[in-house]
Amino acid sequence: MKRTGLRALLVGMMIMSAVAVQAQVAQIVGDWCTVDDKTGETFSIVRIYKGADGKYYGKIAKMLVGEPGLTCVACTGEDAGKQLEGLVIIRGFEEKDGKLVGGRVLDPDNGKFYYGKIYLKNGDLVLRGSLDKAGIFGRSQTWKRKK
Repeated sequence: MKRTGLRALLVGMMIMSAVAVQAQVAQIVGDWCTVDDKTGETFSIVRIYKGADGKYYGKIAKMLVGEPGLTCVACTGEDAGKQLEGLVIIRGFEEKDGKLVGGRVLDPDNGKFYYGKIYLKNGDLVLRGSLDKAGIFGRSQTWKRKK
């Protein structure tokens, strides 16, 4: 009888943990204000969403600096010359342990893609972009939720 109760408790805790992880990822979806690393000013609004394929993406919903109609001059391939507003810069992330991982992040300033990881910390979004999959060689940005 004691083992049955313990098993039920463990199963219940695992279910609650899974629900909490799902809730955290759900909080990542939405609009986020990016910050320019050099000036500290709010640079753009990025909208993170779940795609039809079940993966997570993010596009520049609005540029807050610069002239209207700016394009990705440094981008190559299918992104070459595309307008920054509407450009998908977060691509193919999957949910794992309350974080978004396994995707790629486009830096429109240099047109390069980086491995990425996205998670919440103190209500802010942290985007870690790196040269390596492990995330050792890279940098992080903290974004604020759009109010």
